[in-house]
Amino acid sequence: MRHDSRLSRVLHALLHLDQMTEPATSELIASMLGTNAAVVRRTMAGLRAAGIVTSTKGHRGGLSLAKPLDDISLLDIYTALGSPALFAIGNDEDEPKCMLARAANAATMQALEAARREFEDKLRATSVAELTADRRPEMVTCGSMEHR
Repeated sequence: MRHDSRLSRVLHALLHLDQMTEPATSELIASMLGTNAAVVRRTMAGLRAAGIVTSTKGHRGGLSLAKPLDDISLLDIYTALGSPALFAIGNDEDEPKCMLARAANAATMQALEAARREFEDKLRATSVAELTADRRPEMVTCGSMEHR
């Protein structure tokens, strides 16, 4: 099963944007993430709508942070990305006739819901700035958008 790497990729890009003095083009970000510019534009559209990044057009245009990383939680990013599914686990049938299958489905769904709440609570409690707080000095060398 293919997994959704948008959250970690966007966090990576935001950490770089924080170190930049000028807006970054979608082509520059795409090069850093090993994807194409259309994917970056599509992904960043949700972050722009959520007020996390801004974009400017024209010469010297591109994407910039709309607010400090301290003011952006990981949950803000996850939500702006559309709250991607956490697990591939699901029920065998949506509405089984068998009472035992219903019990199994209910238990599975309760556990998945509890895991989702725990995950979102952790994201809510962590700002993007905290991701590098204890490693800031050694990260100076990876300020280049070429770093992966």
